[in-house]
This record gives sequence, structure tokens and C-alpha cells, in this order.
Amino acid sequence: MKTEFSEAQLQDPATARSNQILRACVHCGFCTATCPTYQVLGDELDSPRGRIYLIKDMLENDRTPDDKTVKHIDRCLSCLACMTTCPSGVHYMHLVDHAREYIEERYQRPFYERALRWTLAQILPYPTRFRLALLGAKIGRPFARLMPDARLKAMLEMAPKRIPPVSRNDDPQTFAAQGERRKRVALMTGCAQRALNTDINDATIRLLTRLGCEVVVAEGAGCCGALTHHMGKTKDSHATAAKNIRAWAAEMDGDGLDAIVINTSGCGTTVKDYGHMFRQEALAEDAARVSAIAMDVSELLMTLDLPEGADEGINVAYHAACSLQHGQKIKTYPKDLLKRAGFTVSEPADSHLCCGSAGTYNLMQPAISKQLKDRKVRTLEAKKPDIIAAGNIGCMMQIGSGTEVPVVHTVELLDWATGGPKPPALIEGATPVPNLRGTP
Repeated sequence: MKTEFSEAQLQDPATARSNQILRACVHCGFCTATCPTYQVLGDELDSPRGRIYLIKDMLENDRTPDDKTVKHIDRCLSCLACMTTCPSGVHYMHLVDHAREYIEERYQRPFYERALRWTLAQILPYPTRFRLALLGAKIGRPFARLMPDARLKAMLEMAPKRIPPVSRNDDPQTFAAQGERRKRVALMTGCAQRALNTDINDATIRLLTRLGCEVVVAEGAGCCGALTHHMGKTKDSHATAAKNIRAWAAEMDGDGLDAIVINTSGCGTTVKDYGHMFRQEALAEDAARVSAIAMDVSELLMTLDLPEGADEGINVAYHAACSLQHGQKIKTYPKDLLKRAGFTVSEPADSHLCCGSAGTYNLMQPAISKQLKDRKVRTLEAKKPDIIAAGNIGCMMQIGSGTEVPVVHTVELLDWATGGPKPPALIEGATPVPNLRGTP
């Protein structure tokens, strides 16, 4: 694609990067075949190619974003299926991230929408605030149908039936490896996950320590910054990301780390991009070091000789989170691990398509999100599964709200298969698993 940015415009690193990306695009349209919003809406401007044209025009002309451009950029899930499909290697993620930051800085949204986005940014990345908000939503859930705005209704409906108690395993501490220590790793405990489902981190710690890892929950680490990053709120996202970088760099410079383990794939895609996000900042070197050893939990487990389990005849329908299969290019590891552990694994039709969760997308674009959720649930249930497994809390909540089939994290099943407790989601009326014992 031909671009005509001025030399002055190209002095801005973000614009220079977008220029590189735009020039790689050859207008082929392969991306339209795998774009969920294009399949649902059928509008060229709701495809990656259409959005690329809108972004190019906006950036190149240095103009104030108009309503049409903002509407179509807002409708993008950032599922990154287009990057998997693109034969030219167009890095759409960096381009749309720049566009969102540009829009956030220059576009005056209606007051109600600004207030809504500000509220989400002030609640979701903070586990205690989010937990309190979920409690309020749970109380208000019976009145969801009375809400005049679909987004408010979606927020009330998001509240789980059961809000888990706080897990003290998420506090800064170190969990010793069982037997000989093979690796020392930092576990990212996250933010929303700590409020929505504490079983995931608990299972991860049990599994990794059982396989010989010393697991560190680093002092000062928390939200990865993805939720605000994808709203274009760069200052907010970089502030939380910087805390992680400092916390993990201190561990790397102290007793050392073999990996930073992430069990929420949406976070993993962002942490692996810290090197790019901070390339012009004082933390550039440490950010690059952090990104270099960041791993999805499935990547680490592939190096740890997971014991083989007997086939128990349990059919697990595996949902491939977009942030894992498209954002991190990890497609087979979770399935390979589940099969090794003794589960029968099936995969739904159109597994490359998004479930519609996408961070805050199911709250901000509930109508489109629901269509994608319904499609995903149909294809998963068509496999007649006993369990649905996924590697991202957002996907788990989204799919779980549309099916009676239990939805669990992949690592919970692997923990169960190697000696851990049965996942609470598979037990009617289960009580929380007791906390583990780490050292402060």
C-alpha cells in the first residue's frame, strides 16, 4: 500500500511503525475470510482491510477522528485472526493499537460513553474494586432486563452466580518445588481473574510445584495493562505494565527467573509485547528482558515432562482463545497436553473464530458479542463434550454464560489428571480448595 506521510509525521515512532505496517498491506482481502465482525455484519469497513483504509486516511491526513471511523474501529475485536491469515505479514495489532490511542487522544466521545469507559478502566484492572463491583452486579442482576442501555444490561449479566473468596495464594510469596527444583518461575496472577475465578491460579501453582518448579508471586506485580491498552488509554496501561516490569526485573536480578508464566492468554499477548510498547521509554531494556522470558503456561508445561495419563473417556471440547492461537501462535500445545494427560480432545468447527469476549468487548459491543458467543457455543456443544476447556478467563466467562456444559481452564484439568483435586466447576456445590502454603 502506498503511503504519503510527511517527514515530520514520521518523526513520531508510532506513526513510523504504522507506516511500515500499512506499506506491507497489498489489499488482497484474505483477512476478510476470517474476520468475525465482517462475517456477522457483512460491511467492508468492519473487516481488517476496511479498517486499514480508515486508519490510513485518519493518520495520514492528521485529522480529527470522525464518528464513522470510530464506530468501525470500536467494533474491532482485536482477535488478530487477520494476522494469522495475512500472507504479507501485516502486523495489524500494532496498527489498531496506535489507532485507538490516536482516537482516545483526539475524539470527544459522548459523556455517557466516556463515563462508561472511565468506569471500566477504574474497576476491571483492580481485583478488590472488581470484586465489589461484581457483588453489586450480582444484587442488581434480577433487574437487568429493566436496564435501558444494552451495555449496562451486559455488565449486570456478567456477574457470576458465585463470587469466589479471596485466595491468599495470589499474595506475594514463594512456593517451593516438590522434589528437586528444575526451574524458578514467576506466576502472573493477573487482575480480573483474581476476582472471577481463583481456582485457576491455585491449580497452576499446584501443578507447577508438583513438576519441579519453584513458583514466585512477585511483590508489586498485577494487571498486565491489556484492558486499558485496548481502550487506547496508554498512560493507564503503561503505568500498570511498568509495575510488572519492575517487579519481574527485580526477581530476574535477584534469585533469577527461568520464565514468567501467564495462564490468561489475553495477558500473555500483551506481556510478550512489552518490548515494543516500551521501546522508547526508560524501561525499554527491562521490558525487552521481561518479554523474552514470558511464556503461556502451556509453553512451560511442554518442557516439564507431564506424566502420561490413562484414557478415562472424558470428552473435552477445547476452545482456542484468539489471544493464544492468533496473538501468540500457540495452537497445538494445550491439546497435546490434554491428550497426554488422558483426555479425549475435540475441537469445534470454525475454531479460528472469536467467542466475542475480547476483553471489554462483550460489555461495550454486547449485540455483536452475543452473536459470536451463540455461534461458538453451538459449535462447541455439537461435539457433545463432557467439559469445555479454554486458556483465557474472558473466554471461559463468555462461553460459560451460554452453556450448561462445565467450562474450566486447561491447567485445572492437567492438575486434576496429575494428582490434584477435581476442578470445583465439575462438582455441584463444591467448597473452595484450601490455600497452599508459600513463604512470604
